[in-house]
Amino acid sequence: MIEAKNVSKWFDGQQILFDVSAKFDTGKTNLIIGQSGSGKTVFMKCLIGLLRPEEGSIAYDGRLIRNMTNDERRQLRMEIGMLFQGSALFDNETVLGNVMFPLKMFSPLTVKEQLERAQFCIRRVGLQESADSKYPSEISGGMQKRVAIARAIALNPKYLFCDEPNSGLDPKTSILIDELLSDITHEYGITTIINTHDMNSVLGIGENIIFINHGHCDWTGNSKNIFRATSKSLNDFVFASKLFQEVKLVLERDTTGKGL
Repeated sequence: MIEAKNVSKWFDGQQILFDVSAKFDTGKTNLIIGQSGSGKTVFMKCLIGLLRPEEGSIAYDGRLIRNMTNDERRQLRMEIGMLFQGSALFDNETVLGNVMFPLKMFSPLTVKEQLERAQFCIRRVGLQESADSKYPSEISGGMQKRVAIARAIALNPKYLFCDEPNSGLDPKTSILIDELLSDITHEYGITTIINTHDMNSVLGIGENIIFINHGHCDWTGNSKNIFRATSKSLNDFVFASKLFQEVKLVLERDTTGKGL
């Protein structure tokens, strides 16, 4: 579990995060949602340790980041996997080469063990046929995301951070990526945190949801109760599209007994 307590962050005298508190459960898909510029990316960077909040604390399974020694921070980094928005794959490396990279850099395993681990991760995301011969430019955007997921789990992380994992993907491929992240999270008991504004992800895998609005944590819940939330800012975000406005009308009719 990762827990943030009363986190506040400033940039050049301007406050970006205001006393944000949240818990992210182990073995669940934890989503941070909000509009662009809401502060959710800054919050995620604080959680990872890329930014240091001026106020508040962040703890990984009870270990406060601010109290860690340099060696303890290095150890924590080994326990974190990261899935970047643009996948951030190496163009000059094959699928296998990309997944091998963190193992070569940080793993104490032998070369043979590294290869076996990389191949296992590639099989886990269903790309074994592309491992040795394909480069990122030769595979689809969805396949690139799966390579990035395989690389992110190569070091068997306890914590997995995903920044807009469905960015640039079609709806069907987005669902496949969501399901893969959810399956891996439950299978390996990872604390997974996903930064997204994709409502399909929210409804599909939102086991624990944190809504950030103008730097404030305005709502917490899950995919089962998000449509019943009373937060105006959350409703404005959720029902921004015409599709979800129609969903809202159906729900309201259902509540009043005048519709479905």
